[in-house]
Amino acid sequence: MDALDALTSTTIAEYEPEPHQSVPPQQFEPSLLLSVIIPARNEQESLPACIESLVSQSELGFKLGKEWELILVDDRSSDATPAIMAEAAMLPGVRVMEALPLDESPDAWFTGKTNACWTGAQASEGGLLLFTDADTIHQPGDLSRACHELEKYGAAMLSYSPQQLTTGLLQRMLMPLVFAELAIAYPPNRVNQPDDRTAAANGQFILVRQEDYFAVGGHRGVGRSVLEDVALAHNFKRSKRAVRFRYASDALSTRMYRTNAAMIEGWTKNLALLFTTPVPMALIALLVFLLAVGLPIVALTWPFTIYWQPIILWVVWFRGLWGFFARVSKSNFPIPDRILALFGIPLFSWLLIRSYIQVRVLKKVAWKGRTYSTKSR
Repeated sequence: MDALDALTSTTIAEYEPEPHQSVPPQQFEPSLLLSVIIPARNEQESLPACIESLVSQSELGFKLGKEWELILVDDRSSDATPAIMAEAAMLPGVRVMEALPLDESPDAWFTGKTNACWTGAQASEGGLLLFTDADTIHQPGDLSRACHELEKYGAAMLSYSPQQLTTGLLQRMLMPLVFAELAIAYPPNRVNQPDDRTAAANGQFILVRQEDYFAVGGHRGVGRSVLEDVALAHNFKRSKRAVRFRYASDALSTRMYRTNAAMIEGWTKNLALLFTTPVPMALIALLVFLLAVGLPIVALTWPFTIYWQPIILWVVWFRGLWGFFARVSKSNFPIPDRILALFGIPLFSWLLIRSYIQVRVLKKVAWKGRTYSTKSR
């Protein structure tokens, strides 16, 4: 079970996006404190709760239409998303836009999400820009507190990792494993150090200063990146702009995937980009699982001739489990889900290998009805 410790050396990822094309800062005086931008493609199930959680911020004195605006960007949805946005647009301070036409050729400048974010950012009127996903639910006072936190720490970018909500047994088994490894690969204390190259952000909540965002190229500067949030954080850190990143269950929650099929597609798209050595990670994780299951069987059934031999096996097994659960505790998931995570290891390993094949061998990924090339350009 000492193989658990080896995972650390295989998960420290220093993601290097392609060089961005700089875009001059917008030349206007912001008329609002904040612009909240939600890119959405076929989000009819999630979007209403997200909008409601944001609009309710006005009840605490952070007035929509006076201090901040909400920009909803439809990324060519084929469900009821446009109708939901149109209803929300009746509120003062809410605007609806359609994403600019997306060139889906291999040499396209944008993925769907970066294109939608860039469309909203160009129309924004806030001195601060918050990019948040349609599947997020914001806690009361989240927006004003985030603005104060950005100012308090003198950051150019503030990103939150939300509390993750899961649906069904497979998600409860898998998600703690993924987020534990993310916490180890992208530790906030390193991300928050200006001189450390490690950069990370969670696209579910990214708050930036408008002038800094455009100065580093914004989402256009990372337009072709499938992992646009991490790439954007790298561009901020490269330009010596401070990044603050933390787990923030106090600020918002999200249900990333409503079906297992969506979860498999999503992590297939991302895992081989998030982790530098996905295949060794998969093999080591499988070894951990085999030892966790196999050692008790050997200890109970093997015809030992010396009494202390099975005791050694039980000690090794216990130490290994302790290390595994200590590692998974970094995911910030509930204790029952951390226990279930042990049985999610085979699924996690399969997804790591599947992602490697798609991203690095076939060099293409699918997401929400579109296929993107991962070839370097």
